[in-house]
Amino acid sequence: MTGISFATALGARERPIGADSSAGAGPPAIVLDKFSFAYGRRAVIHDLDLAISPQAVTAIIGPSGSGKSTVLRSINRLNDLIPGAHYGGDIKVHGESVFRAGIDLVSLRLKVGMVFQRPNPFSKSIFDNVAYGPALNALVPDRELPDLVERCLRQAALWDEVKDRLDQPGTGLSGGQQQRLCVARALANSPDVLLMDEPASALDPLSTQKIEELIHELKRQYTIVIVTHNMQQAARVSDQTAFLEEGRLIEFGDTEQVFTAPAASRTEAYITGRFG
Repeated sequence: MTGISFATALGARERPIGADSSAGAGPPAIVLDKFSFAYGRRAVIHDLDLAISPQAVTAIIGPSGSGKSTVLRSINRLNDLIPGAHYGGDIKVHGESVFRAGIDLVSLRLKVGMVFQRPNPFSKSIFDNVAYGPALNALVPDRELPDLVERCLRQAALWDEVKDRLDQPGTGLSGGQQQRLCVARALANSPDVLLMDEPASALDPLSTQKIEELIHELKRQYTIVIVTHNMQQAARVSDQTAFLEEGRLIEFGDTEQVFTAPAASRTEAYITGRFG
């Protein structure tokens, strides 16, 4: 794992431990700059500063209600679908604000893919589940769709299990297979970033292991941000970990150090199960 400085930044206002840290070479893939979010009058995220490294896995952990999923769904602006939602500050993906005037939200959500807590395949064939986005948005010519579907199913470690039944419903797969199908569906849109919200929470241990192995492989090509309540999972799959509490960033840094020698007492209390 890449080493990260855990020194607190100097200044009059107390800052989260490691908030200005970043792993890997080059500029961050995602930057949250004093980002805030509220549902109506209820503030959920408060002045969040976070830099997420490219081609790495960043885990967001914290107790229920800490704002983890809200952060995730703000990166590709899925929270816009909630009445009364409003933002402050900024989020940039590869240097461009997701809140800039005239942004095409469809294009943003193609580039910033999402895998949800529970598998949600379309009521279509396995082939059409993967081909749907590229076909709808004319990302590739129709003649290239079979190759694209195969490539994405291979990336999702599902091809060998379904190659002889691509015309069968995706909803007929097992839960773990359905989740990998949803990963393949997201990959078919050629994203730069893959957001994963508790992707294994509804799966059995064997399927969870396959999802974790898949995450490890995918980070070679994609920036991955995962929300998880499972501390062991966060420790296994992530390179960096951000700990949120009540919508505030408490600590951010190299996963190994966060889990073995956390700099903030609240982080240690959470990961050792004393609250949450």
